[in-house]
Amino acid sequence: MDTIAIDKPTLTRKDFMSNQDVRWCPGCGDYAILAQMQRIMPNLGIPKENIVFISGIGCSSRFPYYMNTYGIHSIHGRAPTLASGLAISNPDLSVWVITGDGDGLSIGGNHLLHACRRNMDINIILFNNRIYGLTKGQYSPTSRRGTKTKSSPMGSLEQPINPLSLALSAEATFVARTMDSTVKHLASTLEAAANHKGTSFVEVYQNCIIFNPQEWTELSHRSTRSQNILYLEHGKPLTFGKENEMGIVLRSGFMPEIVKLGNGTQEEDLIVHNTHAESSCLAYSLSRMEHPVPVGVFRDVRIPTYSEGLMDQVSEARAKSGSGDLDQLYRNADLWDVTAEPEP
Repeated sequence: MDTIAIDKPTLTRKDFMSNQDVRWCPGCGDYAILAQMQRIMPNLGIPKENIVFISGIGCSSRFPYYMNTYGIHSIHGRAPTLASGLAISNPDLSVWVITGDGDGLSIGGNHLLHACRRNMDINIILFNNRIYGLTKGQYSPTSRRGTKTKSSPMGSLEQPINPLSLALSAEATFVARTMDSTVKHLASTLEAAANHKGTSFVEVYQNCIIFNPQEWTELSHRSTRSQNILYLEHGKPLTFGKENEMGIVLRSGFMPEIVKLGNGTQEEDLIVHNTHAESSCLAYSLSRMEHPVPVGVFRDVRIPTYSEGLMDQVSEARAKSGSGDLDQLYRNADLWDVTAEPEP
């Protein structure tokens, strides 16, 4: 029997732009993330009707309104739950969760954690500006210890959550970090996440121009970023600096350490990044680094998704017991009649 070739849809960025006015503060990093998401969508070759964006509550959660696809604006922190159910019920969909450091890591922390460990076939994009923007500037789960805000006037006493470390600890199969100000890197990271089969978790350093405008200045400013950012590339040694004169080696305690090349250390002595390593130990160690800040793909491995495992179990059960009959299940022997008591 001849197979019929189905051409991929020919789409442009404009096809993914909705007719809604974008209502974020002027200068917000969300604009850059939206633009790059719309830009990479045509490259995926997926019909718009097979794409859905799901969000919770927060500034980032307006995202589904601005994508000309299906979308769900759900309740606080529960977007991964809705996304999980949708991915299981219709494996042909490309499912995206848009969340923030407040929505995803406070009330939604439990839901995000289990979506990662189950390896649901969904893409989780977490906007991290280390502040609550929608509710006007309280400290968030990722705010630095000592951050002074309206809800912590003497400084936050809490240890911040590291989103990448959390995702890696939950064994997410694709874990990456990028920034709103590095648009080419942002676009390539989003596209890599979309092409991954399983849970993709991407942290995006995103600037809140109103309540936390200086959070990522050292990483985004042209004069300082080369000294503060470590770009991760699979199969390449870990180097950074204006002339790539600095590198990363492993010392005792399995901890990354900065070295200067030429002082008895050669490039072959450096860590070679391996995103496909079965163990996530090195990726976890890199996620803990604060200087330089690693960006790029930390982990990218392929294991069966939750949906694939579930469908295998369904097929096995059908082969063993047949397809089953819902009506018969309702009317099996474990029933009883409820009758009215006779009147006295």
